Amino acid sequence: MHQYDEHDQLRWVPEPPGNPERGPFERDRARVLHSAGLRRLAAKTQVVGPGETLGNGQHIPRTRLTHSLECAQIGREMGQALGRDPDLMETACLAHDLGHPPFGHNGEVALNELAAGCGGFEGNAQSLRLLTRLEAKVLTEDGRSAGLNLTRASLDAAVKYPWTRARGPKYGVYDDDLAAFAWIREGAPEGRVGFEAQIMDWSDDVAYSVHDLEDALHSGAVVPQALRAPAERRGVCATTRAWYAPDADLGELEDIFGHLVAQPLWPRHFDGSLGDLAAAKGLTSALIGHLCRSAQIATREAYGPAAGRYSADLVVPRRARLECALLKGLTAHYVMTRDEHNANQARQRELIHDLAHMITLGAPGTLEPALRPSFARAADDAGRLRVVVDQIASLTDTSAVTWHRRLSGR
Repeated sequence: MHQYDEHDQLRWVPEPPGNPERGPFERDRARVLHSAGLRRLAAKTQVVGPGETLGNGQHIPRTRLTHSLECAQIGREMGQALGRDPDLMETACLAHDLGHPPFGHNGEVALNELAAGCGGFEGNAQSLRLLTRLEAKVLTEDGRSAGLNLTRASLDAAVKYPWTRARGPKYGVYDDDLAAFAWIREGAPEGRVGFEAQIMDWSDDVAYSVHDLEDALHSGAVVPQALRAPAERRGVCATTRAWYAPDADLGELEDIFGHLVAQPLWPRHFDGSLGDLAAAKGLTSALIGHLCRSAQIATREAYGPAAGRYSADLVVPRRARLECALLKGLTAHYVMTRDEHNANQARQRELIHDLAHMITLGAPGTLEPALRPSFARAADDAGRLRVVVDQIASLTDTSAVTWHRRLSGR
């Protein structure tokens, strides 16, 4: 097991010693589990909206919360198998989606448009902002929030993209939060993604690719019988290449997909019967195990048991990456490209734009009490806009609709 030193276990704001029977990463895990941000994920979209049922009405699809819990279970086991602290890994996986706004990635697009005047919006950067600045747990000497005040190692493990917006569309920190980010990354090679963060990232990919497929089977959007047709599989592969695997050849994807659906555990049909439900769970378990073991075996072969935090990379074989991409491509092809799905997304983006306008007009009174001091302290319009964006990002799908109805008087 990798040894985490005092530097790794340090907290930004010094705290009195806690229960000596609990390690620092156990405390981190508990803080995220008890956070308001994690609870809010229960009412935030994963693929379909919270509260919706699928198929025969008995299957409740994943939300951001259930996805985060499933990601945490995968990351904990994979991290432990690769010599990482399991509590640290679970903390990072639980925290990785805290910054996602209402309506999933669609809401992220709308908020990024709105936040153009204050540096943009990115769910990963917003997660770091919640962990270090917005969550109410520990206050600094001047009465401002230090977020959950997690250890340096746990925070770094939650950062998929350790750079700012200047490097590309995916980034992990806003310019406003560079002071906390610099503290987190002290001693780390610039731009180098930590080993734990790489494990968290792959756990995230595995969790949502496999479980979104399970939800799509229950919804009837994915019909296993149809996938026996080469033309149908070719369509899925084309979507996969366009959305998730631009470096892959279409023929390569078709070959991998053909082998994937030919596996004995791949369902030949799905009608919601007891046997089909059990078979779907068997498929889920087999796919997760296969994708995780592929990475674990390849990483051990490359680095042995002593992989360092910044001297090793998680090695995911190309075939496993493309298998994962194809699973995501299945959901994209049959769920995310539907006309009704796209029309609903357009309405959601319009609602978020309306909300921003109404909240800004009435601020600070239209903000939650905890955010009003930040709005009053803001030095300029960009600073005030960032607070409005923080407010909207904190809302759930259902509360965003409720706020819109209340503020508009409809």
